[in-house]
Amino acid sequence: MAKIVYFCLKKLLRMNTSKDWFASWFDTSYYHILYKYRDQKEARLFMANLVVFLGLKYHDKILDLACGKGRHSLFLNSLGFDVVGADLSQNSIDHANEFSNETLRFVQRDMRHPLNLKYDAIFNLFTSFGYFENDSEDLQVLENIKNALKSDDSVAVIDFLNVEKAVKNMTTEERILRNNLKFNISRSFKNGFIIKKIEVVTPTETLNYFERIKYLDLKKIQSYLDAKGLKLTHTFGDYDLQEFDVENSNRLILIITK
Repeated sequence: MAKIVYFCLKKLLRMNTSKDWFASWFDTSYYHILYKYRDQKEARLFMANLVVFLGLKYHDKILDLACGKGRHSLFLNSLGFDVVGADLSQNSIDHANEFSNETLRFVQRDMRHPLNLKYDAIFNLFTSFGYFENDSEDLQVLENIKNALKSDDSVAVIDFLNVEKAVKNMTTEERILRNNLKFNISRSFKNGFIIKKIEVVTPTETLNYFERIKYLDLKKIQSYLDAKGLKLTHTFGDYDLQEFDVENSNRLILIITK
């Protein structure tokens, strides 16, 4: 009987609910294996373009909100900025902290919780917004960002997916082999969310995870910003900071002030 209960609990723990999918999936080694080939050169180019466009100054304080393992934070710090990286995943924070120094530190934090410090710039990158089922939670994130901006001249950047193009050009099925693991991926659009189901086939078992991003087009995000008294000053469609084009842009990059 005890073995049956243990098996059931183990199986339950592997199943992430729609509410906490990001907590369970992002904290696994499989997540980092699947995405280990993210383009570091592109990420650095994006950060370099941003800091020049925003006119950030040496030693300005930047928050990398939902920093993952800290790839953007590390590069920003190398440019001379005082950087704090924050992420929900303790595993990611533990890894990132191996590179911390006097002007670079990492903390475990849920972005829905108020931020303790004030910043010259807050970056929320690589589609780390729109995870939550209720609009009130997304609005709370924006409220926290607003309250953590040091002054009216401070700026927030949200790097989001161009959901209109993503849905229109969706690849519904994909198979990836990596590190002796099979990732069977299926994508769909349902009930206002873009859903990616990820089946991880290991030599001994099959595990199931998913990612779920809210369908937030520019009009919807603008309504969020209006509700929180935030101003959208610029929109870009890629990491070269080209003009946003709803038909052709892969990204929706938002420059926001109080």
